[in-house]
Amino acid sequence: MERKCLFEVCANGVESCLAAQEGGADRVELCAGIPEGGTTPSYGEIKVARRLLASTRLHVIIRPRGGDFLYTPLEVERMEEDIRICKQLGVDGVVIGCLNADGTLDMDANRRLVEAAEGMSVTFHRAFDRCNNPHEALCQLIKLGIDRVLTSGQQPTAEQGIPLLKELNALADDRITILAGCGVNESNIRKIHELTGVHEFHFSARTAVKSRMQYINPDVYMGTKDADEGTLMYTSAERVKATIRMCQNSIIRAESPIST
Repeated sequence: MERKCLFEVCANGVESCLAAQEGGADRVELCAGIPEGGTTPSYGEIKVARRLLASTRLHVIIRPRGGDFLYTPLEVERMEEDIRICKQLGVDGVVIGCLNADGTLDMDANRRLVEAAEGMSVTFHRAFDRCNNPHEALCQLIKLGIDRVLTSGQQPTAEQGIPLLKELNALADDRITILAGCGVNESNIRKIHELTGVHEFHFSARTAVKSRMQYINPDVYMGTKDADEGTLMYTSAERVKATIRMCQNSIIRAESPIST
């Protein structure tokens, strides 16, 4: 029998969390700092999201900064505290990932974070895509008791990473879940599902919304000069629905015999 697919939306705020829930997402990964690859959101953001999410599970990224995944002892200590606060706020799961300088997993740091998250679901994020040996790293994550690993198959997008995603899914053998993410959308989720056998998907389904500001000083930038600060990005419930529907259509098609 075909296994049920699960869908996680990368949400950049409470508004995106609610759109994900309306669109039928099973989980959200709540993040701040999306241009940096995702950082830990504020506790106000987490608390309000927890209050408003009823049918969609809330996972929170635990990442104190952008950049690499080589963390100092003080940064690891902060992440432990972030996890404890998430637990107090009733968060369902956390998303972690620590590496050594040589591209191997920092087993000590990751173990500390897993222990802090006891009783919660734990996902290893795309630090995995920076590992120097993904097959060995996956086996180590299984030993750590990690529930799932978010990966694009060590390529810029999950569609480009299909060959490794297929290998990792076979190696996982139901001991850990492969969560395919990065660039997953309505146009490619069916292809990724059919060619890899992966059943969990991570996507943002965001759309551009123009700022409601009537006046913006063109000479002043809050970030980089080339950033479009007059456009905001929010998850679209309709795009979430469309992406899920495309994957479900793939499952329906798989139930019928296909000649080769």
